[in-house]
Amino acid sequence: MKSSIKIIAGNSSRPLAEAICRYLELPLAKCMVRRFADMEIFVEIQENVRGEDVFIVQSTSFPANDHLMELLIMIDAARRSSARRITAVIPYFGYARQDRRTSGRTPISAKLVANLITEAGADRVLTLDLHAGQIQGFFDIPTDNLFAAPVMVRDIKERLAGGDRMVVSPDVGGVVRARAIAKRIDAPLAIVDKRRERPGESEVMNIIGEVEGRSCILVDDIVDSGGTLVNAAEALLNAGAKDVSAYITHGVLSGGAVSRIAASRMKELVITDSIQPTQAVLLARNIRVATIAPLLGEAIGRTATEASVSSLFD
Repeated sequence: MKSSIKIIAGNSSRPLAEAICRYLELPLAKCMVRRFADMEIFVEIQENVRGEDVFIVQSTSFPANDHLMELLIMIDAARRSSARRITAVIPYFGYARQDRRTSGRTPISAKLVANLITEAGADRVLTLDLHAGQIQGFFDIPTDNLFAAPVMVRDIKERLAGGDRMVVSPDVGGVVRARAIAKRIDAPLAIVDKRRERPGESEVMNIIGEVEGRSCILVDDIVDSGGTLVNAAEALLNAGAKDVSAYITHGVLSGGAVSRIAASRMKELVITDSIQPTQAVLLARNIRVATIAPLLGEAIGRTATEASVSSLFD
């Protein structure tokens, strides 16, 4: 069955796709993605994919619109090349934070992007830690939402041993995710109650739970500007926490986020390679990258053989 799998990488996720191929012991399919002079995207799959099970690995991270268009055009190229089945592997699904109307005359962009991927010709989607679970239902094709929790739990158990661990959700919306991690490492749960005055800014208001003397582990799906994370870590330390680490799936880290986190009192931020880390991230003193390549590779292998993917998280 492995011989019928073709894995294609876009520009946003090539190192991750190469790591997935190493895990599956498969070569990365040859595909050229380039720009014309006016920045139009051109894709050419440079080997036969007729009748093959094609997996296109592409995060829609910065620059989000370019990488989204690359994904759509790669899907179309595979469809017109008579691929048997096309799976869009989107480690980081951009536009996920626009999952509902927050006021009048605004879009639900996550649904629009789901429609674009479906109409381009994808047969199924494989993604990781969607910002909102309901986005899975935005797709009219089978969609597997994987979780980075097993990767995080394994890393926490290896590096943060001891009975004084406490998992902390940086906001009320992330409680379910944080509770799942806390249950797996047998640790109590705390919550940071915050009030967001305007987009990109947050104000820590209160900590629900006794954190004094504890090694606190902040858990979330996305770190963007880093403001919420740094404020939460500062509040926990002021409340008597022994130290604060953070485990976050998607390291968007826009603007001055890396320097903000590097200058903070946070012990360590662990992110995955769902978004290709920049040189600044790799050089930061307290940011570390954990790979999700084995997790995605196993999910791709199981999808190709029609085996259970959900059992990965039992």
